[in-house]
Amino acid sequence: MSMDYEQELLAKIDSLQATVDRMAQTIAEQAETIAEQAATIAKLLEQKNKNSNNSSKPPSSDGLGKKPRSRSLKESSGKKAGGQEGHNGASFIVTDNPDHIEKHLPLRCACCPNREACAAAAKVIETRYVVDCTVQTKTTAHDCCEVVCPLTGTQEIGVFPKDVSAHMQYGNNLQSLVVALNTVGAVSINRVHQIIGNIFGIPLSTGTVSNIVRRFAEAISSQYAQIGDAVAKADIAHFDETGTRVAGKTVWVHTASTSDATFLYLGLARGSKGMETGNILPRFHGTAVHDCWMPYWKYDCTHAVCCAHLLRELNGVMENHPDQSWAEQFKGLLLNMKKAKELRLAANDNKLPEEDLEKYITDYDNILKVGKAENPVELPPSGKHGRPKKGKVRALIERLEKFKGEVCRFITDLSVPFDNNLAERDIRNMKVKAKVSGCFRTEEGARDYLMIMSYIGTAIKQGLNPYRVVIDAMEGLPSGLSLNLAAAY
Repeated sequence: MSMDYEQELLAKIDSLQATVDRMAQTIAEQAETIAEQAATIAKLLEQKNKNSNNSSKPPSSDGLGKKPRSRSLKESSGKKAGGQEGHNGASFIVTDNPDHIEKHLPLRCACCPNREACAAAAKVIETRYVVDCTVQTKTTAHDCCEVVCPLTGTQEIGVFPKDVSAHMQYGNNLQSLVVALNTVGAVSINRVHQIIGNIFGIPLSTGTVSNIVRRFAEAISSQYAQIGDAVAKADIAHFDETGTRVAGKTVWVHTASTSDATFLYLGLARGSKGMETGNILPRFHGTAVHDCWMPYWKYDCTHAVCCAHLLRELNGVMENHPDQSWAEQFKGLLLNMKKAKELRLAANDNKLPEEDLEKYITDYDNILKVGKAENPVELPPSGKHGRPKKGKVRALIERLEKFKGEVCRFITDLSVPFDNNLAERDIRNMKVKAKVSGCFRTEEGARDYLMIMSYIGTAIKQGLNPYRVVIDAMEGLPSGLSLNLAAAY
Protein backbone atom coordinates (compact mmCIF):
# COMPACT_ATOMS: atom_id res chain seq x y z
CA MET A 1 0.00 0.00 0.00
CA SER A 2 1.47 3.32 -1.05
CA MET A 3 2.11 6.15 1.39
CA ASP A 4 -0.30 8.48 -0.38
CA TYR A 5 -3.17 5.98 -0.25
CA GLU A 6 -2.56 5.36 3.46
CA GLN A 7 -2.62 9.06 4.25
CA GLU A 8 -5.80 9.51 2.21
CA LEU A 9 -7.44 6.63 4.08
CA LEU A 10 -6.44 8.09 7.44
CA ALA A 11 -7.82 11.46 6.42
CA LYS A 12 -11.16 9.88 5.53
CA ILE A 13 -11.24 8.04 8.85
CA ASP A 14 -10.57 11.30 10.70
CA SER A 15 -13.32 13.00 8.72
CA LEU A 16 -15.79 10.23 9.50
CA GLN A 17 -14.80 10.31 13.16
CA ALA A 18 -15.39 14.06 13.26
CA THR A 19 -18.82 13.56 11.67
CA VAL A 20 -19.67 10.88 14.23
CA ASP A 21 -18.55 13.18 17.04
CA ARG A 22 -20.69 16.04 15.69
CA MET A 23 -23.70 13.72 15.38
CA ALA A 24 -23.18 12.40 18.90
CA GLN A 25 -23.01 15.97 20.19
CA THR A 26 -26.15 16.87 18.24
CA ILE A 27 -27.98 13.83 19.60
CA ALA A 28 -26.92 14.72 23.15
CA GLU A 29 -28.10 18.31 22.68
CA GLN A 30 -31.38 17.11 21.21
CA ALA A 31 -31.86 14.67 24.08
CA GLU A 32 -31.28 17.50 26.55
CA THR A 33 -33.74 19.72 24.65
CA ILE A 34 -36.34 16.93 24.56
CA ALA A 35 -35.91 16.37 28.30
CA GLU A 36 -36.36 20.09 28.99
CA GLN A 37 -39.43 20.20 26.73
CA ALA A 38 -40.88 17.10 28.42
CA ALA A 39 -40.37 18.73 31.81
CA THR A 40 -42.02 21.93 30.56
CA ILE A 41 -44.97 19.98 29.12
CA ALA A 42 -45.38 18.06 32.37
CA LYS A 43 -45.26 21.34 34.32
CA LEU A 44 -47.86 22.96 32.06
CA LEU A 45 -50.12 19.90 32.22
CA GLU A 46 -49.88 19.90 36.00
CA GLN A 47 -50.75 23.60 36.04
CA LYS A 48 -53.67 23.00 33.67
CA ASN A 49 -54.99 20.17 35.83
CA LYS A 50 -55.02 22.28 38.99
CA ASN A 51 -58.42 23.10 40.43
CA SER A 52 -60.00 23.78 43.80
CA ASN A 53 -59.96 20.05 44.68
CA ASN A 54 -56.25 19.42 44.21
CA SER A 55 -54.59 22.77 44.98
CA SER A 56 -55.02 25.99 46.90
CA LYS A 57 -56.93 27.59 44.03
CA PRO A 58 -60.34 28.97 45.10
CA PRO A 59 -63.53 27.42 43.66
CA SER A 60 -64.27 30.71 41.87
CA SER A 61 -61.22 30.13 39.62
CA ASP A 62 -62.52 26.82 38.23
CA GLY A 63 -64.93 28.42 35.77
CA LEU A 64 -68.26 27.05 34.63
CA GLY A 65 -66.90 25.05 31.70
CA LYS A 66 -64.39 23.00 33.70
CA LYS A 67 -65.98 22.73 37.10
CA PRO A 68 -64.36 19.70 38.78
CA ARG A 69 -66.45 16.97 40.27
CA SER A 70 -66.90 17.77 43.91
CA ARG A 71 -64.78 15.50 46.07
CA SER A 72 -64.83 15.72 49.81
CA LEU A 73 -61.55 15.53 51.71
CA LYS A 74 -63.33 13.63 54.47
CA GLU A 75 -63.75 9.88 54.68
CA SER A 76 -67.26 8.45 54.59
CA SER A 77 -68.77 8.09 58.05
CA GLY A 78 -71.10 5.29 56.93
CA LYS A 79 -74.12 7.18 58.24
CA LYS A 80 -77.24 7.86 56.20
CA ALA A 81 -77.63 11.27 54.60
CA GLY A 82 -79.72 13.88 56.41
CA GLY A 83 -80.24 14.77 60.04
CA GLN A 84 -78.95 12.24 62.55
CA GLU A 85 -80.74 10.92 65.61
CA GLY A 86 -80.80 13.53 68.35
CA HIS A 87 -80.30 16.38 65.87
CA ASN A 88 -82.34 19.51 66.62
CA GLY A 89 -84.21 19.98 63.36
CA ALA A 90 -85.87 23.10 62.01
CA SER A 91 -89.47 22.98 60.85
CA PHE A 92 -92.78 24.85 61.07
CA ILE A 93 -94.08 25.19 64.61
CA VAL A 94 -97.85 24.67 64.66
CA THR A 95 -99.55 27.48 66.55
CA ASP A 96 -102.60 27.07 68.78
CA ASN A 97 -103.79 30.58 67.91
CA PRO A 98 -103.92 31.02 64.12
CA ASP A 99 -104.77 34.49 62.81
CA HIS A 100 -107.59 33.19 60.64
CA ILE A 101 -109.59 29.96 60.41
CA GLU A 102 -111.39 28.69 57.31
CA LYS A 103 -113.78 25.74 57.52
CA HIS A 104 -114.27 23.56 54.49
CA LEU A 105 -117.59 21.72 54.23
CA PRO A 106 -118.59 19.15 51.62
CA LEU A 107 -119.15 20.64 48.16
CA ARG A 108 -122.86 19.75 48.17
CA CYS A 109 -123.31 22.04 51.20
CA ALA A 110 -122.37 25.14 49.18
CA CYS A 111 -125.98 26.20 48.41
CA CYS A 112 -127.77 24.54 51.35
CA PRO A 113 -129.83 26.90 53.55
CA ASN A 114 -128.59 24.99 56.64
CA ARG A 115 -124.91 25.60 55.80
CA GLU A 116 -124.16 27.96 58.74
CA ALA A 117 -125.80 25.67 61.30
CA CYS A 118 -123.96 22.63 59.98
CA ALA A 119 -120.66 24.55 59.94
CA ALA A 120 -121.08 25.44 63.61
CA ALA A 121 -121.75 21.83 64.57
CA ALA A 122 -119.20 20.27 62.18
CA LYS A 123 -116.40 18.07 63.55
CA VAL A 124 -112.84 18.92 62.47
CA ILE A 125 -111.13 15.75 61.26
CA GLU A 126 -107.88 17.28 59.92
CA THR A 127 -106.17 20.66 60.01
CA ARG A 128 -103.63 22.00 57.55
CA TYR A 129 -101.76 25.26 58.02
CA VAL A 130 -100.66 27.89 55.47
CA VAL A 131 -98.04 30.35 56.71
CA ASP A 132 -97.80 33.55 54.68
CA CYS A 133 -96.71 37.15 55.12
CA THR A 134 -98.06 40.52 54.09
CA VAL A 135 -96.12 43.56 52.90
CA GLN A 136 -97.45 46.74 54.49
CA THR A 137 -96.15 50.29 54.45
CA LYS A 138 -96.94 52.34 57.54
CA THR A 139 -96.52 56.12 57.74
CA THR A 140 -96.51 57.79 61.15
CA ALA A 141 -97.07 61.56 61.35
CA HIS A 142 -95.40 63.22 64.31
CA ASP A 143 -97.21 66.48 65.19
CA CYS A 144 -95.37 68.97 67.33
CA CYS A 145 -98.08 70.76 69.30
CA GLU A 146 -98.26 74.13 70.99
CA VAL A 147 -100.50 74.59 74.05
CA VAL A 148 -101.28 77.32 76.54
CA CYS A 149 -100.75 76.07 80.09
CA PRO A 150 -103.95 76.67 82.13
CA LEU A 151 -101.89 76.94 85.31
CA THR A 152 -99.24 79.45 84.26
CA GLY A 153 -100.78 80.98 81.14
CA THR A 154 -97.54 80.41 79.19
CA GLN A 155 -97.25 78.87 75.76
CA GLU A 156 -95.55 75.44 75.76
CA ILE A 157 -94.19 73.68 72.62
CA GLY A 158 -93.83 69.91 72.30
CA VAL A 159 -90.54 68.16 71.50
CA PHE A 160 -90.03 65.62 68.72
CA PRO A 161 -88.49 62.24 69.66
CA LYS A 162 -84.73 62.19 69.40
CA ASP A 163 -84.76 59.85 66.38
CA VAL A 164 -87.25 62.01 64.46
CA SER A 165 -84.94 64.71 63.10
CA ALA A 166 -86.14 65.46 59.55
CA HIS A 167 -89.34 66.53 57.83
CA MET A 168 -89.40 63.21 55.96
CA GLN A 169 -87.34 60.18 56.96
CA TYR A 170 -87.36 56.38 56.93
CA GLY A 171 -88.04 54.20 59.96
CA ASN A 172 -85.63 51.79 61.62
CA ASN A 173 -87.32 48.67 60.22
CA LEU A 174 -86.97 49.89 56.65
CA GLN A 175 -83.39 51.04 57.18
CA SER A 176 -82.49 47.69 58.76
CA LEU A 177 -83.96 45.88 55.75
CA VAL A 178 -81.85 48.05 53.45
CA VAL A 179 -78.68 47.20 55.41
CA ALA A 180 -79.53 43.48 55.47
CA LEU A 181 -80.21 43.35 51.72
CA ASN A 182 -77.04 45.21 50.79
CA THR A 183 -74.71 43.28 53.11
CA VAL A 184 -75.93 39.81 54.10
CA GLY A 185 -78.05 39.58 50.95
CA ALA A 186 -75.15 40.85 48.79
CA VAL A 187 -77.66 42.92 46.76
CA SER A 188 -76.26 45.93 44.90
CA ILE A 189 -77.36 49.43 45.86
CA ASN A 190 -79.24 49.83 42.58
CA ARG A 191 -81.08 46.53 43.10
CA VAL A 192 -82.00 47.53 46.67
CA HIS A 193 -83.48 50.73 45.23
CA GLN A 194 -85.54 48.66 42.78
CA ILE A 195 -86.68 46.05 45.35
CA ILE A 196 -87.82 48.63 47.92
CA GLY A 197 -89.60 50.59 45.20
CA ASN A 198 -91.36 47.59 43.68
CA ILE A 199 -92.41 45.85 46.91
CA PHE A 200 -93.18 48.78 49.21
CA GLY A 201 -93.82 51.54 46.70
CA ILE A 202 -91.23 53.74 48.43
CA PRO A 203 -89.04 55.86 46.10
CA LEU A 204 -85.78 55.13 47.91
CA SER A 205 -82.93 56.63 45.87
CA THR A 206 -79.55 54.91 45.43
CA GLY A 207 -77.91 57.81 47.29
CA THR A 208 -80.23 57.27 50.25
CA VAL A 209 -79.43 53.54 50.27
CA SER A 210 -75.73 54.35 50.35
CA ASN A 211 -76.21 56.88 53.16
CA ILE A 212 -78.22 54.40 55.26
CA VAL A 213 -75.43 51.80 54.99
CA ARG A 214 -72.82 54.46 55.80
CA ARG A 215 -74.68 55.67 58.90
CA PHE A 216 -75.13 52.11 60.17
CA ALA A 217 -71.41 51.42 59.78
CA GLU A 218 -70.68 54.55 61.83
CA ALA A 219 -73.18 53.42 64.49
CA ILE A 220 -71.38 50.10 65.03
CA SER A 221 -67.78 51.36 64.67
CA SER A 222 -67.08 51.05 68.40
CA GLN A 223 -68.40 47.44 68.51
CA TYR A 224 -66.31 46.67 65.42
CA ALA A 225 -63.17 47.82 67.23
CA GLN A 226 -64.14 45.73 70.26
CA ILE A 227 -64.51 42.63 68.05
CA GLY A 228 -60.98 43.21 66.74
CA ASP A 229 -59.63 43.59 70.27
CA ALA A 230 -61.38 40.39 71.37
CA VAL A 231 -59.92 38.38 68.46
CA ALA A 232 -56.43 39.75 69.16
CA LYS A 233 -56.70 38.39 72.73
CA ALA A 234 -58.07 34.96 71.75
CA ASP A 235 -56.20 31.74 72.45
CA ILE A 236 -56.82 30.45 68.90
CA ALA A 237 -57.66 32.48 65.79
CA HIS A 238 -57.93 31.75 62.07
CA PHE A 239 -56.42 33.98 59.38
CA ASP A 240 -56.93 34.20 55.62
CA GLU A 241 -57.09 36.70 52.77
CA THR A 242 -58.68 37.06 49.33
CA GLY A 243 -58.57 39.57 46.50
CA THR A 244 -61.39 41.82 45.36
CA ARG A 245 -61.86 44.85 43.13
CA VAL A 246 -62.33 48.34 44.57
CA ALA A 247 -62.43 51.48 42.44
CA GLY A 248 -60.99 49.58 39.48
CA LYS A 249 -57.96 48.14 41.29
CA THR A 250 -57.19 44.92 43.14
CA VAL A 251 -57.13 45.09 46.93
CA TRP A 252 -57.12 42.41 49.61
CA VAL A 253 -59.68 41.51 52.23
CA HIS A 254 -58.19 39.93 55.35
CA THR A 255 -60.01 37.99 58.03
CA ALA A 256 -59.13 37.22 61.64
CA SER A 257 -61.75 34.89 63.12
CA THR A 258 -62.61 32.76 66.10
CA SER A 259 -65.54 30.43 66.67
CA ASP A 260 -67.41 33.36 68.28
CA ALA A 261 -66.23 36.39 66.32
CA THR A 262 -65.52 37.57 62.79
CA PHE A 263 -63.21 40.50 62.02
CA LEU A 264 -62.83 41.53 58.37
CA TYR A 265 -60.68 44.42 57.20
CA LEU A 266 -59.35 45.91 53.96
CA GLY A 267 -55.67 45.98 53.03
CA LEU A 268 -54.23 47.57 49.91
CA ALA A 269 -51.57 44.84 49.90
CA ARG A 270 -51.76 41.08 50.37
CA GLY A 271 -48.65 40.40 52.44
CA SER A 272 -47.58 41.53 55.91
CA LYS A 273 -48.15 45.18 55.01
CA GLY A 274 -51.82 44.44 54.37
CA MET A 275 -52.07 42.15 57.40
CA GLU A 276 -50.85 44.90 59.68
CA THR A 277 -53.63 47.23 58.50
CA GLY A 278 -56.08 45.46 60.82
CA ASN A 279 -53.56 45.45 63.71
CA ILE A 280 -54.55 41.93 64.82
CA LEU A 281 -51.51 39.77 64.03
CA PRO A 282 -48.94 42.26 65.38
CA ARG A 283 -50.55 41.99 68.85
CA PHE A 284 -51.74 38.38 68.67
CA HIS A 285 -49.89 35.84 70.84
CA GLY A 286 -52.17 32.81 70.73
CA THR A 287 -52.21 30.04 68.10
CA ALA A 288 -52.67 31.33 64.55
CA VAL A 289 -54.20 28.84 62.10
CA HIS A 290 -53.36 29.69 58.48
CA ASP A 291 -52.49 28.21 55.08
CA CYS A 292 -48.70 28.30 55.59
CA TRP A 293 -48.21 31.45 53.48
CA MET A 294 -44.80 32.86 54.32
CA PRO A 295 -45.79 36.39 55.54
CA TYR A 296 -47.66 34.80 58.48
CA TRP A 297 -44.44 33.35 59.88
CA LYS A 298 -42.95 36.76 60.72
CA TYR A 299 -45.39 37.25 63.60
CA ASP A 300 -44.48 36.25 67.16
CA CYS A 301 -47.17 33.69 67.96
CA THR A 302 -47.72 29.94 67.89
CA HIS A 303 -48.52 28.70 64.37
CA ALA A 304 -50.70 25.87 63.06
CA VAL A 305 -50.89 24.87 59.38
CA CYS A 306 -54.25 24.17 57.72
CA CYS A 307 -54.19 20.46 56.88
CA ALA A 308 -57.13 20.77 54.45
CA HIS A 309 -54.80 22.78 52.20
CA LEU A 310 -52.22 19.99 52.48
CA LEU A 311 -54.80 17.35 51.53
CA ARG A 312 -55.64 19.28 48.36
CA GLU A 313 -51.95 19.59 47.48
CA LEU A 314 -51.49 15.86 48.07
CA ASN A 315 -54.46 15.16 45.77
CA GLY A 316 -52.68 17.20 43.10
CA VAL A 317 -49.47 15.18 43.53
CA MET A 318 -51.40 11.89 43.33
CA GLU A 319 -53.26 12.96 40.17
CA ASN A 320 -50.31 14.48 38.29
CA HIS A 321 -47.55 12.15 39.53
CA PRO A 322 -48.96 8.60 39.86
CA ASP A 323 -45.49 7.26 40.69
CA GLN A 324 -45.38 9.19 43.98
CA SER A 325 -46.27 6.55 46.58
CA TRP A 326 -45.44 8.81 49.53
CA ALA A 327 -48.29 11.26 48.78
CA GLU A 328 -51.04 8.68 49.31
CA GLN A 329 -49.30 7.42 52.45
CA PHE A 330 -49.04 10.94 53.87
CA LYS A 331 -52.67 11.71 53.07
CA GLY A 332 -53.70 8.52 54.89
CA LEU A 333 -51.55 9.53 57.86
CA LEU A 334 -53.20 12.96 58.15
CA LEU A 335 -56.69 11.43 57.98
CA ASN A 336 -55.80 8.78 60.56
CA MET A 337 -54.45 11.46 62.90
CA LYS A 338 -57.63 13.48 62.41
CA LYS A 339 -59.80 10.46 63.19
CA ALA A 340 -57.77 9.65 66.32
CA LYS A 341 -58.21 13.23 67.50
CA GLU A 342 -61.99 13.16 66.93
CA LEU A 343 -62.29 9.91 68.91
CA ARG A 344 -60.37 11.43 71.83
CA LEU A 345 -62.51 14.55 71.84
CA ALA A 346 -65.69 12.45 71.68
CA ALA A 347 -64.46 10.64 74.78
CA ASN A 348 -63.89 14.01 76.53
CA ASP A 349 -60.16 13.41 76.53
CA ASN A 350 -57.95 16.38 75.71
CA LYS A 351 -54.73 14.50 75.07
CA LEU A 352 -53.51 11.72 72.82
CA PRO A 353 -51.64 8.77 74.41
CA GLU A 354 -47.90 9.34 74.25
CA GLU A 355 -47.23 6.06 72.42
CA ASP A 356 -49.78 6.91 69.72
CA LEU A 357 -48.28 10.34 69.27
CA GLU A 358 -44.76 8.91 68.94
CA LYS A 359 -45.99 6.42 66.33
CA TYR A 360 -47.59 9.18 64.23
CA ILE A 361 -44.43 11.31 64.40
CA THR A 362 -42.28 8.31 63.39
CA ASP A 363 -44.59 7.52 60.47
CA TYR A 364 -44.45 11.19 59.50
CA ASP A 365 -40.64 11.12 59.26
CA ASN A 366 -40.50 7.76 57.47
CA ILE A 367 -43.00 8.82 54.79
CA LEU A 368 -41.03 11.99 54.08
CA LYS A 369 -37.87 9.88 53.71
CA VAL A 370 -39.65 7.86 51.03
CA GLY A 371 -40.74 11.12 49.39
CA LYS A 372 -37.18 12.41 49.32
CA ALA A 373 -35.96 9.18 47.74
CA GLU A 374 -38.65 9.45 45.05
CA ASN A 375 -37.78 13.11 44.41
CA PRO A 376 -33.99 13.56 44.48
CA VAL A 377 -32.54 17.03 44.02
CA GLU A 378 -31.13 17.52 40.52
CA LEU A 379 -27.71 19.17 40.61
CA PRO A 380 -26.74 21.45 37.70
CA PRO A 381 -24.65 19.77 34.98
CA SER A 382 -20.91 19.68 35.54
CA GLY A 383 -19.33 23.01 34.72
CA LYS A 384 -22.63 24.91 34.87
CA HIS A 385 -23.79 27.32 37.54
CA GLY A 386 -27.24 27.49 39.06
CA ARG A 387 -29.36 26.28 41.92
CA PRO A 388 -30.26 22.61 42.34
CA LYS A 389 -33.63 21.79 40.76
CA LYS A 390 -36.18 20.67 43.32
CA GLY A 391 -39.55 20.84 41.66
CA LYS A 392 -42.85 21.53 43.43
CA VAL A 393 -43.18 18.02 44.84
CA ARG A 394 -39.76 18.16 46.51
CA ALA A 395 -40.55 21.68 47.73
CA LEU A 396 -43.76 20.37 49.34
CA ILE A 397 -41.82 17.58 51.05
CA GLU A 398 -39.25 20.02 52.43
CA ARG A 399 -42.04 22.34 53.61
CA LEU A 400 -43.69 19.44 55.46
CA GLU A 401 -40.32 18.60 57.01
CA LYS A 402 -39.55 22.20 58.02
CA PHE A 403 -42.95 22.85 59.58
CA LYS A 404 -43.57 19.42 61.08
CA GLY A 405 -44.48 20.85 64.48
CA GLU A 406 -46.97 23.29 62.98
CA VAL A 407 -48.53 20.63 60.71
CA CYS A 408 -48.96 18.29 63.68
CA ARG A 409 -50.20 21.02 66.02
CA PHE A 410 -53.78 19.75 65.76
CA ILE A 411 -52.75 16.37 67.17
CA THR A 412 -50.24 17.57 69.80
CA ASP A 413 -52.75 20.16 71.05
CA LEU A 414 -56.28 18.84 70.60
CA SER A 415 -57.80 22.31 71.06
CA VAL A 416 -56.27 23.37 67.73
CA PRO A 417 -58.52 22.60 64.73
CA PHE A 418 -57.46 20.39 61.83
CA ASP A 419 -58.20 22.99 59.14
CA ASN A 420 -58.69 26.68 58.47
CA ASN A 421 -62.22 26.30 57.12
CA LEU A 422 -63.63 28.76 59.65
CA ALA A 423 -61.64 31.65 58.14
CA GLU A 424 -62.44 30.51 54.60
CA ARG A 425 -66.17 30.50 55.38
CA ASP A 426 -65.98 33.96 56.93
CA ILE A 427 -64.28 35.43 53.88
CA ARG A 428 -66.36 33.58 51.26
CA ASN A 429 -69.07 36.25 51.33
CA MET A 430 -66.66 38.56 49.49
CA LYS A 431 -66.82 36.30 46.43
CA VAL A 432 -70.61 36.15 46.64
CA LYS A 433 -70.79 39.94 46.92
CA ALA A 434 -68.47 40.37 43.92
CA LYS A 435 -70.52 37.95 41.79
CA VAL A 436 -73.87 39.52 42.66
CA SER A 437 -72.99 43.20 42.98
CA GLY A 438 -69.74 43.55 41.05
CA CYS A 439 -66.86 45.54 42.52
CA PHE A 440 -66.99 48.27 45.15
CA ARG A 441 -66.83 51.79 43.77
CA THR A 442 -65.01 53.30 46.74
CA GLU A 443 -62.70 52.14 49.51
CA GLU A 444 -65.06 53.71 52.02
CA GLY A 445 -67.94 51.56 50.74
CA ALA A 446 -65.78 48.41 50.94
CA ARG A 447 -64.71 49.21 54.51
CA ASP A 448 -68.32 49.88 55.54
CA TYR A 449 -69.35 46.50 54.10
CA LEU A 450 -66.57 44.64 55.93
CA MET A 451 -67.39 46.43 59.19
CA ILE A 452 -71.08 45.49 58.94
CA MET A 453 -70.34 41.87 57.91
CA SER A 454 -67.97 41.54 60.89
CA TYR A 455 -70.73 42.74 63.21
CA ILE A 456 -73.43 40.52 61.68
CA GLY A 457 -71.10 37.52 61.31
CA THR A 458 -70.20 37.75 65.00
CA ALA A 459 -73.89 37.92 65.92
CA ILE A 460 -74.69 34.82 63.85
CA LYS A 461 -71.85 32.86 65.47
CA GLN A 462 -73.23 33.74 68.90
CA GLY A 463 -76.72 32.51 67.99
CA LEU A 464 -78.31 35.95 67.67
CA ASN A 465 -80.84 36.93 65.02
CA PRO A 466 -78.84 39.06 62.53
CA TYR A 467 -81.84 41.19 61.53
CA ARG A 468 -82.71 41.79 65.17
CA VAL A 469 -79.20 43.01 66.06
CA VAL A 470 -79.28 45.38 63.08
CA ILE A 471 -82.58 46.89 64.29
CA ASP A 472 -81.21 47.15 67.85
CA ALA A 473 -78.14 49.01 66.57
CA MET A 474 -80.39 51.31 64.54
CA GLU A 475 -82.39 52.09 67.68
CA GLY A 476 -79.27 52.55 69.80
CA LEU A 477 -80.00 49.49 71.95
CA PRO A 478 -77.31 47.09 73.29
CA SER A 479 -76.34 44.50 70.68
CA GLY A 480 -76.14 41.53 73.05
CA LEU A 481 -72.77 40.48 71.59
CA SER A 482 -70.38 38.72 73.93
CA LEU A 483 -66.87 40.07 73.36
CA ASN A 484 -65.05 38.25 76.15
CA LEU A 485 -63.40 35.83 73.73
CA ALA A 486 -59.96 35.29 75.19
CA ALA A 487 -60.73 31.57 75.46
CA ALA A 488 -62.86 31.25 72.34
CA TYR A 489 -62.38 27.50 71.98
